[in-house]
Amino acid sequence: MTPDLSARAEDARELMDDPNADARVLARTYEQFGLINAVVTRWHRAYRRDIRPRAIQRPLRILDVGAGGGDLPRALAGWMRRDGVAGEITALDADERAIRWAVDHDEQGDVIYRCALLSDLVTAGEVFDVVLSNHLLHHLDAAELPGFLADSRSLVPAAGLVAHHDIARSAAAYRLFAAGTLPFTRNLLSGSFIREDGLTSIRRSYTASELAALAPKGWTVRTGVPARLQLRWEGRRAGA
Repeated sequence: MTPDLSARAEDARELMDDPNADARVLARTYEQFGLINAVVTRWHRAYRRDIRPRAIQRPLRILDVGAGGGDLPRALAGWMRRDGVAGEITALDADERAIRWAVDHDEQGDVIYRCALLSDLVTAGEVFDVVLSNHLLHHLDAAELPGFLADSRSLVPAAGLVAHHDIARSAAAYRLFAAGTLPFTRNLLSGSFIREDGLTSIRRSYTASELAALAPKGWTVRTGVPARLQLRWEGRRAGA
């Protein structure tokens, strides 16, 4: 049965965010993120559109906020290595469990992992060419979102890019994820939080119109399939 998705379920909490979550189940969840994101988020398309054209011009500093198990920054590092473009990729997460797992499972060792808050990097005066996040916006309520966007924007220069990618809440997205993951609950996804937390994430997510209403001036909302949205700030690049 599809729950009422007319409004965000702000009080719902994902199992993996519990400080006392089972360590083995949490590790299994981190392990499966790469597969789920490859199917759902299509980050390679975003890499081709946003990262590679900039990296061809000069080496980039890239920040992934809320990196979890680090599958996205490791994928970015691999694509950049394959394409022969240079850059420094930092994976940031405030959960030391995620950072510890990510460090232990990075065979190439070409990603920098930091356990800290985004505001810590702002205070330290860090600067990145590109700031990204994946499935992080739905963890923020309407009161937290403006500060998060201000912090992420302050980390990039005038020609920088900030792109926060997430799920778009809808009954269709909920039903699709529920149906698509059901056959794998006793095999591929067993022993993880993927299915239950994924459904909770959709319930907590914003719609494009909700994000557009909350976004400060200069930010734009883009939509995509399947049930994707992006909250984006992009500066003007030289020669553009």
